[in-house]
Amino acid sequence: MVNFPGKERYNGEDLRQVVEILRGEDGCPWDKVQTHASIRRELLEECAELCEAIDRNDPDMMREELGDVWLQVIFHASIEAQQGRFDLDDVADAECRKLISRHPHVFARCQVADLDEELTMWEELKRAEKKQSGPADAMDAVCRTLPGLWRAEKIQKKAAHDGTDLTDPALVAERVSAAAENLGQALLAGEDPGKALGELLFAAVYAARLSGTDPEAALHARCEDYIRAYRHSEE
Repeated sequence: MVNFPGKERYNGEDLRQVVEILRGEDGCPWDKVQTHASIRRELLEECAELCEAIDRNDPDMMREELGDVWLQVIFHASIEAQQGRFDLDDVADAECRKLISRHPHVFARCQVADLDEELTMWEELKRAEKKQSGPADAMDAVCRTLPGLWRAEKIQKKAAHDGTDLTDPALVAERVSAAAENLGQALLAGEDPGKALGELLFAAVYAARLSGTDPEAALHARCEDYIRAYRHSEE
């Protein structure tokens, strides 16, 4: 039994110590055997629950879910610390250095004219930091575990930095129509619609960006509308 002091108010260091105890020799049998892979799903679920708290604008729920996400960060760092590769302070050190290097207009004598110039500079610094030779490298570096519509959006934005983008509403509408027609033909012909469906979704992301719409948010809103309509018809 571990004698951990009771406090009126705990802090971040206390949370780190609690995780250290749970994963220590006299800690919890479950916590001690977890790996990055075994708790990967928990990290995704906690992030999703935090996003729901943000969408609800619920500060109490947000506080709880931020704590759960924070726990995941500390837990993963603890696993690495036991392997002797890095610890939580190394994580903080790397993040501080990255933020400082990507904000020369804040931490160094460098000025930007507006937000667009700041975002362009951020992208250039990021490419240099990651040794990306061009947009193709930047696109290839976009996280593959992102929701598909968000990944498509980020890839298109990377291409846009090199002037390769669809910004003409007529061209976007033409691309969406052509993709929809290809999907329809594939379905009627009994062919695998996967490629055609991917083309349509990718084209739809162009339309979303053109209107300043979050494609994932738009799809979620459609899901909610569908549920409400179904419930209404059911009643």
